[in-house]
Amino acid sequence: MNAGFCTIFVGTQRVARVSNAFVASVARQILAADPGARVLVFDDATGRQVDPDFRESPGSPAPAAAEAPRGRGRPKLGVVAREVTLLPRHWDWLNGQPGGASVALRKLVENALHDDGEASSSGWRAPERDAELIRRREAREAAYRFLSAMGGDLPGFEEAARALFAEDRPRFARIVAAWPGDVAAYARWLAFGEGEG
Repeated sequence: MNAGFCTIFVGTQRVARVSNAFVASVARQILAADPGARVLVFDDATGRQVDPDFRESPGSPAPAAAEAPRGRGRPKLGVVAREVTLLPRHWDWLNGQPGGASVALRKLVENALHDDGEASSSGWRAPERDAELIRRREAREAAYRFLSAMGGDLPGFEEAARALFAEDRPRFARIVAAWPGDVAAYARWLAFGEGEG
């Protein structure tokens, strides 16, 4: 629904909704007109804040990605090494599992993905009836990411978050009604598809 588009804010005012390909260009134009502008860009599909590369000049090719040094893991298999912080008793339990900590963690993640109804790397797909639940959960998470970045210090933020995750639309709308109009409208659109993106 929202894939491939971003919404650009200057402060709390929504100024544009553009294709991902034009985000940096539009943001540069805004900054050229007002170098002190607080430009914030949000991915419409995930609610995540996007950091465009302002260094590119219009029409220039994207910088070539430097080849990363080979790290730990099995990159040919798609395995990536990352750090995990756990309590000592958790490490003791993981290390006592057949195959060690890495195998146990992978199995736990695969089981959680299966239980949550998401697609796993083994090819298992969520039943049709769970698709709506997954879509609603992803919408709530996208709205929360946006709210955390834009509304974290606005009055009633915690109550709005509770209403969001309880899917209490009327209470959510009442709380965000006191917020800047564009912030409230975009949050309602991300969370519940209300209004226009």
